[in-house]
Amino acid sequence: MVLDQADTALGEISLRRRHDPVAGIEVFEAKLDDEFLMSSLFTVAEIELARRGLAAVDSGPLDVVVGGLGLGYTAAAVLDDPRVRSLTVVEALPQVIAWHQQGLLPPSDRLMGDPRVALRCADFFAQVAAEDGLDPERPGRLYDAVLIDIDHAPDHVLVPAHAAFYEAAGMRRVLALLRHGGVFGMWSDRPPLDEFGALLGEVFSRTWTEVVSFPNPVTAGRSANTLYLARR
Repeated sequence: MVLDQADTALGEISLRRRHDPVAGIEVFEAKLDDEFLMSSLFTVAEIELARRGLAAVDSGPLDVVVGGLGLGYTAAAVLDDPRVRSLTVVEALPQVIAWHQQGLLPPSDRLMGDPRVALRCADFFAQVAAEDGLDPERPGRLYDAVLIDIDHAPDHVLVPAHAAFYEAAGMRRVLALLRHGGVFGMWSDRPPLDEFGALLGEVFSRTWTEVVSFPNPVTAGRSANTLYLARR
């Protein structure tokens, strides 16, 4: 069942719900044109991005940014940490924000009902590059964690304009958004990329990569995603 479909600057985005006979559950899927972006069948690594990213932050209370709202699983997992004082979710597509405002997805009610959550419709990459930073109302605001799940991988971006973010200058801009001890975390659907890991090491004081494995009911085997983590 198609729940929503709209033309965007990036292409046609659609949200659908279907029953998966193998897993025996309702599955929500988002597509950009003919390319699958997200599926609620595979959320383990997205959730672990929040859990492992925040676990690496020693302090509290926490002000957190999530780049990319998507189906909402990373943002909802951030709220599980009782130290979180504020969560700003930056999403470029108003249609995706509308999905949650309409309560179309499993995490929607929680995200819309938590006073700690602010949904900001903006281009995350443009905001990082802007002089005011991620919060135009509070220029120079710093955060305890910046977590992103937007592109498929550092070398597999949705649009060419995103590529500059994954260079040293882009990472230095992220570093400038973090408080001392703050953590940058990023999800990737590809195996660890040594070149990107080395680049992070040039910018951050501590970096590490974690591979998250999870069961795949489609293949009856296991799949894996990569988490890149770095600390100021």
